[in-house]
Amino acid sequence: MLEPSGLYYPNRIARVLFSAMDDVLGKGGLATLLSFAQLDDHLTHLPPDDLARTFDFAALASLSQALEEMYGTRGGRGMALRVGRAAFAAGFKRFGAMAGMADPAFQALPLDVRTRLGAAALAAIFTNFSDQQTTVTEHELHFELTTGYSPFAWGRTSERPVCNALVGMIQESLRWASQGLEFHVQETHCRAAGDELCVFRVNKKPIGVPAATS
Repeated sequence: MLEPSGLYYPNRIARVLFSAMDDVLGKGGLATLLSFAQLDDHLTHLPPDDLARTFDFAALASLSQALEEMYGTRGGRGMALRVGRAAFAAGFKRFGAMAGMADPAFQALPLDVRTRLGAAALAAIFTNFSDQQTTVTEHELHFELTTGYSPFAWGRTSERPVCNALVGMIQESLRWASQGLEFHVQETHCRAAGDELCVFRVNKKPIGVPAATS
């Protein structure tokens, strides 16, 4: 377990992440992961379903690190991506502004508007409900989501970006906003790799969709 950060996610988001890990890894895999991360008590005691900010970033960083210890760098990255996507599907799409994106009026908006609003809504959830302050910057061909302190990178040192669960959350949030389209998302800078910020680049053009359609 890494040293406490003093930065927190709300219990509800942490609970959703544990549910996603259970879905992706299974009970046995989750038990092993929690043992690796020295968080065994969470196997039977999930965070409560409330918005109190009590779940330390260090716990999520420890879980992220444990995934790589269990499955290797490549395998751990794949698992973290799946956990992030499952977490969004399980809970984030009912959270705050995301809930309104299933409305027909929202879905009638142009695709570029929906993706921009989807990225902004996810950033707002993190900024308003946790200590993960997140901003969105728009460029000609892509968006950038930037956070100063990612819970998945806290206290970690790596040669490459490690916030793979956040990449998965961003991917799934844009799929939700766009009614099923996939977008390329890459973490280009990461505090664990020595950068000052964690930065996620999102291509505006969906994967496999001609530019005229998007």
